[in-house]
Amino acid sequence: MATAFTVMLLGYAMRNTFTVFYPVIVQDFGWTRGITAIMYSLTLLCYGFVAPAAGGLVDRFNPKYILAAGGLVVGSGIALCSLATQTWHFYLLYGVMVAVGLSLIGVTPLSTIMANWFPQRRGFVFGLLGAGFGVSLVSAPLFQYLISSFGWQTAYVIIGAAAAAIIIPLVLLFVKRNPACESLGACAVGPRDSFAGSDEQAGTPHVDMDWTVRKALKTKTFHIFLIISFCNMGLGPQIILAHQVYFLQDLGYSPMAAATVFSVFGVFFTAGNVFSFLSDRFGRTYVFIGGGVLSSAGVVLLILLQNNPSVAIAIVFAVCAGFGLGVAPMTGYAAVADRFHGRHYGSIQGTIILAASIGGAIGPWIGGMLHDMSGNYQSALVVVVCVLMTGALFMWLVRPGRGDVHA
Repeated sequence: MATAFTVMLLGYAMRNTFTVFYPVIVQDFGWTRGITAIMYSLTLLCYGFVAPAAGGLVDRFNPKYILAAGGLVVGSGIALCSLATQTWHFYLLYGVMVAVGLSLIGVTPLSTIMANWFPQRRGFVFGLLGAGFGVSLVSAPLFQYLISSFGWQTAYVIIGAAAAAIIIPLVLLFVKRNPACESLGACAVGPRDSFAGSDEQAGTPHVDMDWTVRKALKTKTFHIFLIISFCNMGLGPQIILAHQVYFLQDLGYSPMAAATVFSVFGVFFTAGNVFSFLSDRFGRTYVFIGGGVLSSAGVVLLILLQNNPSVAIAIVFAVCAGFGLGVAPMTGYAAVADRFHGRHYGSIQGTIILAASIGGAIGPWIGGMLHDMSGNYQSALVVVVCVLMTGALFMWLVRPGRGDVHA
């Protein structure tokens, strides 16, 4: 578990470098925000398309070699960004190379491995994995310090080399597959979604241990999960993640102050990830919807911040949006595992990640484009609130006890 947490932290820290490097790259090269944000959108899109294959590789081969290869690719991609001088350089190195590497060490392979080790505590396991992503957001001040001290090119080299040097030996030494799953093909399915932690109360449909992506795609439930993933794990959160620092700088915050608020956001995002374990007790539905409502309220505060750029409101936004956005995705992923876990779960989870990545790829570009058109982020933030509440509504539609929606 400690190894998975560390790999999540370092891997997603590589992708989250964009938030801090974004304003510097725009200023240095004079590109528009929309054009520059494409590099982030592209990495999310490529990450999603590779995720199902990454899950399939972990289903079939020794996972430690898959993760080691991913660590090498993602670290090298970030380091090579130091050589970029054209937009297409960033699109290729950050948008494609980093995405491929991250897919091989990201939530799809790690959740596949960890769900097999801890089938009875998936909410807790997914929460701790998500906490690795959350802690990666806290690294923003460190990245800003490296940029301010050494320049963005050297900062890229330091960050990429350090990540690869830690991830590769760590996974080779400590990652292994659950022997029980190796022999049985799939581990026992853990507790299913419920309102009060009881299968009988939930009325959850029986979980077929032979689920495949093809079978899952024939169900209404999986289609709804894809919409939820697109909205609440992709489009909405990635607008916030990509543009938050730039938004705060536009309001007059210094680069380090903006990065610090983003760090607070990361701390509470991590806390939200950890508290996903509540869904093991109270059910995925209530916890997920609560996260959606709380994060939407936080984004509304960010809209109000444009008229009153106080530090207090910024911190309250970071607390509410961070916690809400943190608790919802891992609860949603655990709900997917409850319904569709089996020997092909890696590919199924990868397909869910693909939907999130498509939404996430659209998000940063939309945020940058809407800013370029209007001169502010208000319309982009309204979009965020709408998509987060849409995802919460769809989670209610697949609540346990509503009837068999697998058909």
